[in-house]
Amino acid sequence: MKIVVNHLTRMQKGYVCAAGVDLETGRNVRPVLPNAERLSSKSLACEGGVFDMAMEVDLGTVKPVPQAPELEDHIFYPANSILKRKWKAEEFWQLLNRIAKPRLKDIFGQDLCKIGRDSCGVERGRGQASLGCLILKDTPSIDINQRQGKPDQVRMKISDSEFELDLGVTDIRLYQKDHVTPNHVLISKLVNRFAKSKGIILGMGLTRPFATRNGQTPIHWLQINNIHFLEDPVWRME
Repeated sequence: MKIVVNHLTRMQKGYVCAAGVDLETGRNVRPVLPNAERLSSKSLACEGGVFDMAMEVDLGTVKPVPQAPELEDHIFYPANSILKRKWKAEEFWQLLNRIAKPRLKDIFGQDLCKIGRDSCGVERGRGQASLGCLILKDTPSIDINQRQGKPDQVRMKISDSEFELDLGVTDIRLYQKDHVTPNHVLISKLVNRFAKSKGIILGMGLTRPFATRNGQTPIHWLQINNIHFLEDPVWRME
């Protein structure tokens, strides 16, 4: 199976998540490891692996292991994966534009619901997808949330004309080499890019289910995986 990477996110320190578009079917695919092992940051192209934004990767033989809402999961074996080529900016943007949707429910289905004032999510075992791309019509805002006793968190405020949300951003390119500390200089530059860009598409995703407090039902929380600009859709980690 060949995919073009359009989701590349930070997880806990030392681990990442990558996903892409299956060139044969046009569907989203998330490569996962056997036995629920986590994907190491060593799988990034900058560290000798195969995954980077807009990279075409041959995953070899894969095994689909869908479980709602994570219908995109496919077990793969890194030793069988081959980095094929870097897509040009124009063709990558065309791919993103072809699969992107104007509303979040077009991506995740009617089970996506507002939780609290600014968040969204899907209950475990529900939903029609856990990955997708959203075409933004309104200019978003981005900020760094300082949290006592925890690492700072990049957040964005977005709207799809139905939901007004304030979501965490896990785009690995917005963090320093430890994949934990936000890159303040780079993030400050994004404010101008948002204002000037003539086209923004967001890679959206649902987290693995977790509860934010004791007694709460675990939820697949909505987050922003990646930011894509018309003017520079294949920008890479600095």
